[in-house]
Amino acid sequence: MSDRTASMLAQPLKPPSAARVAAYVGLFLLGAVTGTAGALVQAGWFPGGLLLALAGAAGLFLGGARATRGRAGAVAPAAGWVVTVIFLTASRAEGDFLFGAGVGSYLFLLGGMALAVICATLGAGRQPEGDPVRLGK
Repeated sequence: MSDRTASMLAQPLKPPSAARVAAYVGLFLLGAVTGTAGALVQAGWFPGGLLLALAGAAGLFLGGARATRGRAGAVAPAAGWVVTVIFLTASRAEGDFLFGAGVGSYLFLLGGMALAVICATLGAGRQPEGDPVRLGK
């Protein structure tokens, strides 16, 4: 390991700015709204609604990663989506529930979680800022 790499690893963590925290909170809330809308749409128009709900979730997750230029931008809306969808799957004491026991509900739950993991993994990681150059120049 070179001295430059070692010195970069030893730097203290900087707290995120207020704008970045506000962006993550906003993305979390957008994830909650997307999860609620997707839960209502996926069963209403079965094959098309399911695809629309999953495409909306994937767009939000990947868009959050691109907008914040980091993987946390995909994790924040994914966390809001998962919390909301898990909350909506719980039945109430009166017996009311939002999700049925059909295959579409399970595809929405598992597909959305898989999309969250994929978008957080493939989201924009830390890249050096500056001019792109070729090695050896």
